[in-house]
Amino acid sequence: MKAKTPEQSRTIMTDLVLPSETNPLNNLFGGELLARMDRAASIAARRHSRRIVVTASVNHVAFNRAVPLGSVVTVEAKVSRAFKTSMEVYIDVWIEDRESGERTKANEAIYTFVAVDETGRPIAVPEVTPETDIEKERFNAALRRKQLSLLLAGKIKPQQASELKALFE
Repeated sequence: MKAKTPEQSRTIMTDLVLPSETNPLNNLFGGELLARMDRAASIAARRHSRRIVVTASVNHVAFNRAVPLGSVVTVEAKVSRAFKTSMEVYIDVWIEDRESGERTKANEAIYTFVAVDETGRPIAVPEVTPETDIEKERFNAALRRKQLSLLLAGKIKPQQASELKALFE
């Protein structure tokens, strides 16, 4: 299986925030944003693996800035690292100023997807070859996040977390 770059999985979804999608403060509901991020991330994971994908976990979500009614919101997702059957997808959320058109990063998230065959069994995915500095940073950090998650779940011992050893010494 040939490795792919994060850019090959890049998915961009742009939409308008409508009144039915907002809370009493006229900001986009967090759940609505989570759904948009999940859709974009699943497309990115599918583009990378060319398989059916299922959301395995939402590893991190940061709601750093409210997304007001009427905003143009863009969700960008790329596979940051692939493991045997799973893929970490990094998601950036941007809002566009109505008058200037300037984009500001509002939120980010990290989801994990697993590729499956037609019977729902996990299936191998291609590796990721990062190219840019930010892709390399996210690629390297993905292994630390995975090891920390496995450690916290009791699936590996501290000495098996090679990327986290400095934390335990």
